[in-house]
Amino acid sequence: MKTGLIAAALLLCVTAPAIGQPMRLAGTSCAKPPVLHCPDANCAGDVVTNGGPAVETKTGRNYFLDYPCDLKKGEKVTFILALHGAGSYGNWQRHYFPLLDYKDKYRLVIATPFSPRRVWAAEDDEYLQNIVTAVVAEIGSKNIKSFWLVGHSQGGMTSNRIVRTDFFKAKVDGWLSLSGGRLGGNPGRGDFSTMFRGATPGTGRAGAAGTVPAGGRGAGPGGLPPAPTTLPETDFSFIYESGQLEADEKGIPETSQWAMQMGCGTRRRTGEIADTKAGYVYDRTRQDPPTPAWGLLPRPGKAIVFEYPRCKNNRVVADVVRLDKGHTEGLEPNVTEALVKLIVAAPGGKIQKMN
Repeated sequence: MKTGLIAAALLLCVTAPAIGQPMRLAGTSCAKPPVLHCPDANCAGDVVTNGGPAVETKTGRNYFLDYPCDLKKGEKVTFILALHGAGSYGNWQRHYFPLLDYKDKYRLVIATPFSPRRVWAAEDDEYLQNIVTAVVAEIGSKNIKSFWLVGHSQGGMTSNRIVRTDFFKAKVDGWLSLSGGRLGGNPGRGDFSTMFRGATPGTGRAGAAGTVPAGGRGAGPGGLPPAPTTLPETDFSFIYESGQLEADEKGIPETSQWAMQMGCGTRRRTGEIADTKAGYVYDRTRQDPPTPAWGLLPRPGKAIVFEYPRCKNNRVVADVVRLDKGHTEGLEPNVTEALVKLIVAAPGGKIQKMN
């Protein structure tokens, strides 16, 4: 009897620490601060152009995978796939919308992939699907509270395309478009007339966020087909964020066909966000001369939040306007956190229901 008790005690001593150990996803390490994190200003070119240390095993392509370093097996998380814009890079996107700064507080798992061509196309779909499949398998489908697509510029347009595919439409609970096209009616384009003076279109040097002034209108960059103009035939939350200067003087339309399809009420202003701290990144290649609609140097600012209330199934439909900002200034901390709060407050569960 004593021998059995001693053996059981030894087994507990050996296994108990292992059971309580934090998870390490996709063979990655986890560090605080996260790897290749930019300083508050002047992020080095070789940092923002990095494609990430994680490797998608089937294609051999790199990506970033950020998650709480104390993530436990069985913990519920919000999973986000974040897509950069045309001409950009994984780590630029990671700091343009710095979800990595909020992963611990809001229990986020963020995959930030990278297209070697720096423009997303259908040939990248397998790579994106493989990342999602691998992360869900490691975390466990029952532990994915919600799954969101986040895309800047052409990354948003790509989100609009892939959310209609069989793989993603059954899984996506929400899409945040960062100046990447608005479901239900786009704003007019702002003044990009000085866009390419003193710069060569399509260069995409270090720090570039895109090669054309997308401005959220959904025009296809680099000869790629335009984003779909019809509404998706599925159910998910949708948030549109844009710089005020990207649009014409009319601004973002007050109405939305997507809000109507989701059965929402009339749009109302629900908040104002003030930031005293600037974002991390900007497009350093197009500041001579600068184009306000495209984006100036990072600086503090304000943003206005509009929401469509009482949407069916409690879906979130919202517009967020960053005042006096263009297409490429990195998002400031308070507006970033406000968007994260909208994401985590929205209903989810599609991936959970699949198994």
